[in-house]
Amino acid sequence: MSALPQPPKALTAYRPFWAKRFGPAPFLPMTRAEMEQLGWDSCDIIIVTGDAYVDHASFGMAVIGRTLEAQGFRVGIIAQPDWQSADAFKALGKPNLFFGVAAGNMDSMINRYTADRKIRSDDAYTPGGEGGKRPDRATLVYTQRCQEAFKEVPIIIGGIEASLRRIAHYDYWQDKVRRSVLVDAKADLLVYGNAERAIIEIAHRLARREPIEQLTDIRGTAFMRRDNDPSAEGWFELDSTEVDRPGRIDELISPYQTVEETAADKGAACSTPAEPGAAQPIQLHLSRKTGKLALPPRDHTVVRLPAYEQVKSDPVLYAHANRVLHLETNPGNARALVQRHGERDLWINPPPIPLTTPEMDHVFDLPYARSPHPSYADEAGSHDGATKIPAWEMIRFSVNIMRGCFGGCTFCSITEHEGRIIQSRSEDSVIREIEEMRDKVKGFTGIVSDLGGPTANMYRIGCKSPEIEAACRKPSCVYPGICPNLNTSHDPLIKMYRRARSLRGVKKILISSGLRYDLAVQSPEYVKELVTHHVGGYLKIAPEHTEGGPLSKMMKPGIGSYDRFKQMFDAASAAAGKKQYLIPYFIAAHPGTSDEDMMNLAVWLKKNGFRADQVQTFYPSPMATATAMYHSGKNPLKGISRDPERGESVDIVRGERRRRLHKAFLRYHDANHWPLLREALKAMGRADLIGNGKHHLIPSYQPLTDGSYDSARRKNSTTAKPAAKVALKAAPMKPATPRKGQLLTQHTGLPPRVTGAARAPAVRPGKPGKR
Repeated sequence: MSALPQPPKALTAYRPFWAKRFGPAPFLPMTRAEMEQLGWDSCDIIIVTGDAYVDHASFGMAVIGRTLEAQGFRVGIIAQPDWQSADAFKALGKPNLFFGVAAGNMDSMINRYTADRKIRSDDAYTPGGEGGKRPDRATLVYTQRCQEAFKEVPIIIGGIEASLRRIAHYDYWQDKVRRSVLVDAKADLLVYGNAERAIIEIAHRLARREPIEQLTDIRGTAFMRRDNDPSAEGWFELDSTEVDRPGRIDELISPYQTVEETAADKGAACSTPAEPGAAQPIQLHLSRKTGKLALPPRDHTVVRLPAYEQVKSDPVLYAHANRVLHLETNPGNARALVQRHGERDLWINPPPIPLTTPEMDHVFDLPYARSPHPSYADEAGSHDGATKIPAWEMIRFSVNIMRGCFGGCTFCSITEHEGRIIQSRSEDSVIREIEEMRDKVKGFTGIVSDLGGPTANMYRIGCKSPEIEAACRKPSCVYPGICPNLNTSHDPLIKMYRRARSLRGVKKILISSGLRYDLAVQSPEYVKELVTHHVGGYLKIAPEHTEGGPLSKMMKPGIGSYDRFKQMFDAASAAAGKKQYLIPYFIAAHPGTSDEDMMNLAVWLKKNGFRADQVQTFYPSPMATATAMYHSGKNPLKGISRDPERGESVDIVRGERRRRLHKAFLRYHDANHWPLLREALKAMGRADLIGNGKHHLIPSYQPLTDGSYDSARRKNSTTAKPAAKVALKAAPMKPATPRKGQLLTQHTGLPPRVTGAARAPAVRPGKPGKR
C-alpha cells in the first residue's frame, strides 16, 4: 500500500509579495487607465483568456487572478484580445513575472464547433453571445502573440484546453494525433487541473528570481526536458513503451539471498551508475526489511510512455498510452510520466494534492465582484441587455459547493481535469456566499438557481480510509457498483439545504447540477428532501443509455438504477402533492453502441413518453478514455493487446450517415428522420416497428416536411427555407396538445409549448391533405 503523500504547503502559508500594500481591486484591471487608478505602474502577472472577464468564482481567470492577488501580486486581465496582431497583448505593458494563458472555461475547439464539426454561430462566454471572438486552438495563438509582444517574458499555459492536451492526444477536428500543446505552443510551463497550488508556488519562486527552467518539481505541471539535464539525476525510469512485449528477463533471484549476496553472484554492485543527467532504468532488487522484490520509491519513478512519433501512427499504442495515463491520476500514488517528442522529453509531474476545506473556503471567499467587468455594460450600465453574457447569466444566482467527480465516466473530462477526490467547501462558507449574493447582486429575487458543482450530490462524499484512497487505482468509485469503502452519507448536504433555505430573503433553492442518482438512492431521506423542496418542476439526470453494451463503455450504471430512483422520485413528489418530472439525458453514437442498441433506446423512450428536444451526440474530447476507444477501436478499460483474442475491440460509430442514424433514433418523433429510420429498420429486420399503431416506433405514412430543425432554446438552430415557409403557410395546422405529462421534452420536462407555429398536415394513405 502506498504511503500518504506529504501534506503540501497551505495556500495561505506564503509570505505575501510586497505589492500586497495596494489591496484588492474592485475588478482586476483590463486597461492602463484602470491600473493608474489603482496606483500601479506595472502588472506582476497578466492573464490572457478566451472568455469575457466575469469576476465570479465560476470563471477560471477570476479564480486564478484573485488567488494571486491574495498573495500580494498585481494581476491584470486581457480578455478575448484581437489575435490578428500582438498589439492587444501589449495593452497592459510588460508583466514583471509571467503571462498566464488560457483558452477559457471550455476547450476552444469544442466551444467553436459542434459534434458534427460545424462551426457554431454563438458563444456563451461572450457579451451578447456573439461568436467568433476567440480563435481555433486559442492557447497556441495567444501564446504566439505573447511571445511576439514580449519575447523574454515567461509564458505559462493552463485551463482546461491545456489540461486535456498536456500529452500527445487524438484531435477529433483533424482526425489525427497531435503533439502535446506545450510542444506546439512553445510555452515555458504547463499547469493542469485545479491550478491554485501550482500557480502560487510558481509566482513566488519567480518573484525570488528563480529561473523558470528550474521549476521542474511542482506537482500539476508539465515541462520539456532535454537529454543530459542534471535535474533528471536520481530518477528511475519504468519503461511502458510497448504492448505485449515483456521487459528484460532477469534470472530468478533466490528470496533467501541478501542484496549483497545477489550482487556478488552477478559480479556487479547493487546499482549501476547511469550517465549524468539521465534517469536510471529500473532494476528489481530485494527489500532489506521484507526480503521481497521491491521497486524504487514512487516519488522518484517516472513512467516512459510511447513516443509521440509512435502513437501518432499506431492506434493500439495510443490506447495503451491512454490507459497508463489514466492509471497514474491518483495524487496519492501517481508517478511522473515522460513522453518523447522529437529530440526532447515531455515530463508530466503527478497531479496536485486536492485543496482542503479551509483552502477551498479561502479561494471562494475572495472578494469577487460577482459581475462582468464594467466595460461590458450597455448604455444603461446594465449587463442584462444586448451585452448579456449567457454563461454568466446561467450561474449568476448559483453557488458552487464542491469540485471533482469520482464517477469516472469515460466520455467526460471532469475527472481528468479536477480529479476524482471531492474537494468541498464548509457549510459556513456556502451560507456566507448566499447571503452576499442576496445582499449585493443586482436582480436577486430570492431564488438560488443551484447549489452544486460538477455533480449535485457528491458534497463531502469520499473514501472512508485515507490509506485506501491513496493506494487506489480504480478509475471510478461507483462502477461497476458503489465501492464498499465509499462513504455515501448525504447528511451534510441535507443539513446545508435546510440551513440555506431558512435564510432571510431566500424563497427557493433549486438544484440544477446533474444528479448522480445511483448515489442518491443510498439516502432515501436525501431524495425526499430534494424532491419536496428543491425541484422546480423537473430534475435533470443522465442515464445516458438503456443498453448494457454502451453503458459498460461509459462506466455508467444500468437502467435499473434509474428505475429505482424514478420510483422514489415519483413517490416523494406524490407525498409532497407536486407534479414533477425527471428529464433523462442520453448520448447518441458513443463507442460501443450498435444500431440495435439505439433502436432499443428509441423504443424505451417512446414507451416511457419521452420526446427529446435537443440530442447530444458523442463528442470525442481530448484525452478522454472514450476518445481513445473512438480512435483505436480498443477498450483501454480492459487492457490493451495486439492479440485479437485478448483485450476487447469496440464498435465505433463513424461516418456521417451512421452518426445521423443514431441521432435519428433519439429523435424518433421527428418526421424529418422517418425515411432514414424506415430504411434502417427494414435492413435490421425490424419492419414490425413501422406502422400507425401505438406500439410502433414510427408511422408508415410520411407528412410534408421542410427538413429544418427549429428549437426555441437554440439560437443557432437551422432555420426553415423560404420556399418551405410558403408551403407551410398554405397548409396551417394547429399544434397537437398532448395529455398532461405524457410527452416530455428533454430540456423542460413539461409538455411542449403551444407556440402557434404552423405545421404541415400529416398525409395519410387515402387521405391526402387539402391544397
